[in-house]
Amino acid sequence: MTLPRLQRTVAGAARVEGRGYWTGKPVRVEFRPAPLGAGVTFVRDDLVGSLDDPRVAATIASRQPATRRTVLRGSGGAEVAMVEHVLATLAGLGVDNCEVGVTAAEMPGCDGSAAPFVDAIDTVGIREQAAVCEPLIISRPVRCGEKHSWVEARPPMGAGLSIEYRLDYGAESAIGRQWLVVQVDPDSFRYEVAAARTFILESEAKALTDQGLGRHVRPSDLLIFRDRPEAESERAPIDNPLRYADECVRHKILDVVGDLALAGRPLVGHVVACCSGHRLNGDLVEQLIACHPAAPSRAA
Repeated sequence: MTLPRLQRTVAGAARVEGRGYWTGKPVRVEFRPAPLGAGVTFVRDDLVGSLDDPRVAATIASRQPATRRTVLRGSGGAEVAMVEHVLATLAGLGVDNCEVGVTAAEMPGCDGSAAPFVDAIDTVGIREQAAVCEPLIISRPVRCGEKHSWVEARPPMGAGLSIEYRLDYGAESAIGRQWLVVQVDPDSFRYEVAAARTFILESEAKALTDQGLGRHVRPSDLLIFRDRPEAESERAPIDNPLRYADECVRHKILDVVGDLALAGRPLVGHVVACCSGHRLNGDLVEQLIACHPAAPSRAA
């Protein structure tokens, strides 16, 4: 049984600054309190005055086609990219309403994890608001994908949201095969998921830099793995020690938390993913919204 809880927002303004992975542009993210029922909205502070509406709602209706990241676009044309770690932080910590002011389209990569965003919000805290949060309770299985890459939402195994991820890069890869189940709540997110970093194969990193993307990014900024390590010592990330032995699967769970936040309300259910990415995660949210209409908010 899932007990009702009050909606929450951040208790003050919290900032994170850095550079985007793809563009290298400097950007500031500011988490701001938002009123009851507002949800999460990005505001392009750098476009205020030049666009009629610089706001982008963090909902599945705003999603745009993209590879290796989640991109949203508002009705006024404003766009935000690489939002999954920001959204995962808010959802993981149980923040329902927040205005996220940003000074560029791409969110800061920081160290490749959500930890800097968690640390920023922890400095100001979270406060409850006088209305009940209405979650989306998954009532029947919903599945997206194909044989080797899929994601499925199932009715809950307990209270809240649990995520099971199966990662398979093959036995020859330095990443290999990893599997983990996390019951997502503020404590488990903060200590088991948030610090897990973005990872990529060395060949994929080279392909991106050959396209002129991410040339400023160094191995210390994320996890880069060799495609085919020839010795056991080469199975470790290049010039960057792991924080968890299974850090890669933990980061995939982090991404799932962020993409599921596009439902616009907390999910109650068990989500199982096998080698899924942002596109499939978003497709699942679309199907869940279609078969689970939102209930009206209740005052506390």
